[in-house]
Amino acid sequence: MAGIIFQEEGDFHAGALILVDKPLHWTSFDIVNKIRSCLKPLCGNLKVGHAGTLDPLATGLVMVCTGKWTKRIEEFMADEKEYVAGIRFGAVTPSYDLETQPEGSFPTGHIDEACLQETLRGFLGVISQVPPAYSAIRVGGDRAYKKARKGGALDIPPREVLVKELEILDFTPPLLSLRVVCGKGTYIRSLANDIGRACRSGAYLAALRRTRNGRFRVEEANKMEELVAFLQKKQ
Repeated sequence: MAGIIFQEEGDFHAGALILVDKPLHWTSFDIVNKIRSCLKPLCGNLKVGHAGTLDPLATGLVMVCTGKWTKRIEEFMADEKEYVAGIRFGAVTPSYDLETQPEGSFPTGHIDEACLQETLRGFLGVISQVPPAYSAIRVGGDRAYKKARKGGALDIPPREVLVKELEILDFTPPLLSLRVVCGKGTYIRSLANDIGRACRSGAYLAALRRTRNGRFRVEEANKMEELVAFLQKKQ
C-alpha cells in the first residue's frame, strides 16, 4: 500500500513508517492506538509511536513508526514542517484556537495585504515564542493544559523557534490563509495570536493542516479508513 515504507518488505517489527492523513477531531494517540490494534492479530505486541503531535482540531500528515523504527521518531520530529493555517482576525481565544470560545472584539478594518506582508517579515527567522497555555508542555511538573483548564495561573517562559517561510495564500477579511514552513517546536497557534497582536488587532487559529514533514508530503499519506481496511485484511 502506498504511504507505508518498510525496512524489510511487509515486516512491521523490523520497522515501518506509516504516513497518515489525520482526520479532524482525532488525536495523534487515537491514530497510534488504532494502528496498534489493527496490527495486534498479525504482529502481537508491537511498538508503535508517532513522530509529532497534531492537535485534535488540526488535520494532515502524521507519521507513525512501528517496531525498530520507533527509534527514528526523534529523527523525524527534528525535520522541518509545513502547514497551511487559517487565521481569523477580530477576536482571541484562551487556547489560541477553537478549543475555547472566541472572546473580545478587535478592529480589523486597517488590516490589508500590505500590512500583513510588513508584519509577517517580523516573524521570519529565529524568533522568541511563548507556547500556548493550552499545550502539552510541562510547567512545574504538570501539563500546562491541565492547569489552564482548571483556571490556574501559568508562567510559561518563551523559547526560540525557527520560522523559515511565511506565504499569504489568500486574504479575505477577516480570514487569512497562510503557508508556514518552520522548525521543531513551533506552535502555529501562538504564531496566529502573535500576528494578531502585531497587527494591532486580535487573532486566533481557525484551521490547521500539516502538509509536509521533512521530505514526506500529505499527498503521499493514507486516509484513515483506507488504512484500517488494508491492515484488517492482513490479519
